[in-house]
Amino acid sequence: MPDVDRPASRRPDAPRRVAKHRSSRRATRRTQLIGLTAALAAAAGTTTVGLSSSATGPATANAGTGLSAAQADAVTSARIDRRDLGSRDASRIDLSLASARKAAADKVAQQRAAKLAANATLTQRRALALSAAKAAAAKKAADSAKALAVAKQAAIAKAAAIAKAAPKIVLPTTGYHLTARFNQAGGRWAHNHTGLDFAAPMGTPVRSVMAGEVIQADFEGAYGRQVKVRHADGTVTSYSHMEEFDVSVGDSVEAGSMVGRIGMTGNTTGPHVHFEVLPHGGDPIDPEPWLRDHGLNP
Repeated sequence: MPDVDRPASRRPDAPRRVAKHRSSRRATRRTQLIGLTAALAAAAGTTTVGLSSSATGPATANAGTGLSAAQADAVTSARIDRRDLGSRDASRIDLSLASARKAAADKVAQQRAAKLAANATLTQRRALALSAAKAAAAKKAADSAKALAVAKQAAIAKAAAIAKAAPKIVLPTTGYHLTARFNQAGGRWAHNHTGLDFAAPMGTPVRSVMAGEVIQADFEGAYGRQVKVRHADGTVTSYSHMEEFDVSVGDSVEAGSMVGRIGMTGNTTGPHVHFEVLPHGGDPIDPEPWLRDHGLNP
């Protein structure tokens, strides 16, 4: 029956509508999940979100992911921004490292320059100190040389003044009295007396009457210890019977220089000095007029 068959044919259709409605809901949910996943992937910077390879083309990729063209562009833009951000971060790190290296190198260079400057300053100070020390030493040497020259000149002047003030001739001793004269005869001598005898206490100094050179200082028999001095004009004076010598042959003496001491050596009866004058070392002459001719009165 036609009327009875229609209802029977409609009953199977109702489940098919329900199945179609459920399929539509699943597709909608799937599309939403894929869009949410793409958004999360773009935010996280992932490169794959379960989309199809770009080699298949944008249309295929969009079809595989269920993204619209705007969503696909957003994902691509997010990837590019993430990549650029990574590049900028890497560049900033590289620049920061380069800046740090440059700062460290500049610091080392500054330290080295400071050290070199300090060494140069120290070297300069040492050079200045050495130069000052040399100048001081040179000045000291010059001052010493000048002082020495002045002292030498002063010594020469003093010696000249002393020589000028010193007597040209003196008597052979002091505190004496004459006990025998020239050419005096007597039993005490083998021949007439050849000089003047100046009697004085033992040890009284005997002096050279003029400047000259000692040509003899020896023991001469009856004359005892005898010293002879040759003077500038060739005259020789002799001093005998001395207790001791105070000079040696070759010594230079001045007028008044001590040549010995009063004694009793040789042929004598008491302490005295036997004084003789021998022109050019020859025979003795009377000492009294010779002394008077030189301004002395024995």
